[in-house]
Amino acid sequence: MSALVTKSLWRVLAIISVLLFAYATVLVSLAHTWWTDENYSHGLLIPFIVVYILWISRDRFAPELSRPSPYLGLAAILFALFALWAGVAGAELYMQRLSLVLILAGLVIYFWGVRIMRLLLVPFGLLLLSIPIPAILFNKIAFPLQLFASSCAVWAMRLFGIPVLRQGNIIELMPLNAVSTQKLEVVEACSGIRSLMTLMTLAVVFAFFTHPDPRPPANSTGIFAGLKSYGFWRSTILFLSAVPIAILTNAFRVSGTGVLSHYYGTKVADGFFHSFSGWVIYIAAFLLLFGVGWILDRFKPAANKPQGEPPEEDKEFMKGEGAVTPTVQILTQEGTE
Repeated sequence: MSALVTKSLWRVLAIISVLLFAYATVLVSLAHTWWTDENYSHGLLIPFIVVYILWISRDRFAPELSRPSPYLGLAAILFALFALWAGVAGAELYMQRLSLVLILAGLVIYFWGVRIMRLLLVPFGLLLLSIPIPAILFNKIAFPLQLFASSCAVWAMRLFGIPVLRQGNIIELMPLNAVSTQKLEVVEACSGIRSLMTLMTLAVVFAFFTHPDPRPPANSTGIFAGLKSYGFWRSTILFLSAVPIAILTNAFRVSGTGVLSHYYGTKVADGFFHSFSGWVIYIAAFLLLFGVGWILDRFKPAANKPQGEPPEEDKEFMKGEGAVTPTVQILTQEGTE
């Protein structure tokens, strides 16, 4: 038994050593991005969250039959190594980092099978959300969000009767007691993409820890059985609702900054107020996300009772029969004697 444990331990250590050797530069660059880029600073917490999820879910892995899929797992591993080579050759960091997640998934499938991989979808999803998206895609998302936030700010300011002019993501206004117009630029940091990435990650964590009973519905079998469950659709709606919540709350923040800039000058867009309003809006976004979950729980379907189990009224009636029957039998026996 000890020889088998020792052999398994050496195998695990060998796999970890190979992964560290192959992905050392990838891990270092990813950690540096998490530390320096505020858009992905939530990535610093992802490894700890993933480890905690694996620890509290360990009892769910034991009942699952370990059915390794060596061919499928080997195909995923080879594809991940090819993606790593292509990313290094093309200097594409996103491809290199994505190959790390893919090779971990391939190892899980190779040693434990697809059934275990299904239980690890949330940890792997969190790892994917912690990987910075390519710069070209980031800019395609950030700039439209800047335009949307600036448009909302102009609409809100005109609603208060404030004269304002917008040119792209730049808002030109005349603060009170000012002798010239001042410009308020909705920069990339105010686009809302930072709160969007963080809130989407938080939505996954919130959906996981508030997930209802994971048991599948009755008469549901197969790979797609979970699609019929209330928990799946609740988690999906929570995750998707994070997108409009993050965008709208950021637009509200920029609108408030624009209105205050008219009365107190554009200096309110910098310094303490800018940081403080960011935290306030982020807390408000989480409360809205929590509210979505609360509303969904109000529509939670009642749990189905096992087949063959009588209703509660019949149970009470049967209990009454059980209490009366012995008395009737005793009276009958006494009468015959």
